[in-house]
Amino acid sequence: MLTMWLRARAASAVSKSLAARRSVALRGPDASRPRAPLARLDVELDALAPLQGVEVHGAVQPGTVEEILDPVLGGDEPEAPIGDELLDGPLRHDQEGITLSSDTRCPFTLPVVALRIASLSPYPEEVVRGLLPDVDGLEVILVPPPPAPDAVRAAVADADLVLADKKHKHRLDRAALAEMSRCRLIQQPAVGFDAIDHRAAAELGIPVANAAGYNRDAVADWVVMAILNLLRDGARADRAMHAGEWPYAGMRGRELGALTVGIVGLGNVGNAVATRLRAFGARVVFTDVVPRSLPGAAALPLADLLAEADVVTLHVPLDHDTRHLVGEAELDRMRPGAILINASRGPVVDEAALVRALEGGHLGGAGLDVFEVEPLAADSRLRALDNVFLSPHAGALTEESEARLLETCGANLRRVVDGLDPFNVVNGVIRSR
Repeated sequence: MLTMWLRARAASAVSKSLAARRSVALRGPDASRPRAPLARLDVELDALAPLQGVEVHGAVQPGTVEEILDPVLGGDEPEAPIGDELLDGPLRHDQEGITLSSDTRCPFTLPVVALRIASLSPYPEEVVRGLLPDVDGLEVILVPPPPAPDAVRAAVADADLVLADKKHKHRLDRAALAEMSRCRLIQQPAVGFDAIDHRAAAELGIPVANAAGYNRDAVADWVVMAILNLLRDGARADRAMHAGEWPYAGMRGRELGALTVGIVGLGNVGNAVATRLRAFGARVVFTDVVPRSLPGAAALPLADLLAEADVVTLHVPLDHDTRHLVGEAELDRMRPGAILINASRGPVVDEAALVRALEGGHLGGAGLDVFEVEPLAADSRLRALDNVFLSPHAGALTEESEARLLETCGANLRRVVDGLDPFNVVNGVIRSR
């Protein structure tokens, strides 16, 4: 049987008139008889006076909203169920809602909200609402563009569900998480979740999930494109041709099938990259903190992979352990003339050390879709290097991947609304506290 707590709003004059306080449960005479979704509860002053909380059982829309009836009411919330006759007596239910009639004055409305979702991503309301199309009474809260920490904290404090920021700009730190008393899931509409203090969320009993795998094919395609561009000098040749040149001299490249490619992180994207590389005939080696196997590929420690690979491509999440995973020492260990590809997160690579390795000639090139600070500064030294292939964190941006992202997030949110455990939880919390 579905349960819904009704949210109360009323003028302060009403609260001053209240005396007795207790909880009343309103039960329908026939729970199997469909009723229209609750829209509001109109209550007269004398009828409200004994109410501490109102709990509705019966054929109402799914979802749960829980909010203390304050400042209208206060104190504890004991339950004192009352019989079914209420719906056949002074309580009337119709398409507009439930009305408890009385001869007294000062009516007001208790609006019913089935579910509240706060979206920190730059999606319009209709897109967010479309993630939960079957939830009547859905309240969608949007926030202004970043930075807006106060608006974020206000939006998430009373949210049942939170759609985090796909751009990783709006952050959910411990302070914001501590105020989230009702949250049943924080859904990150991306693979990376470093803008959320997921460890604090775990301590507070709030599940955090990402959209693992939605972008695997899009990013894997971008990685292969970047590698081929650098091996064959494709982007530089294109620029020269558009400038009226004929850059035949110096165009001798290398074949991907003749090289060893090292994959750091053999998760969803890393696996998809390996599949594509094998089709070219490349030798594939990999390293991962999780024991994994890949037919036809050798697992190596990171240090050995860096020393052997002609191309190193990074596919790890950003966390305490992976920040500057590739720094000056790791870059020095790479083979002279090797290529580094980063389509994971910018801070995984020490960008200043990478610039030095490229300008000094130790590395042959780099393909970068992500950067330590985004957008990349207009005066970044990376922009001046011909052997660097740059992309504006758009490796995952395809029509197909965006459709999968919304479907992945929507499916997970719907699971939680339906009382099921979410998928892709990254902080070990399955059920909210």
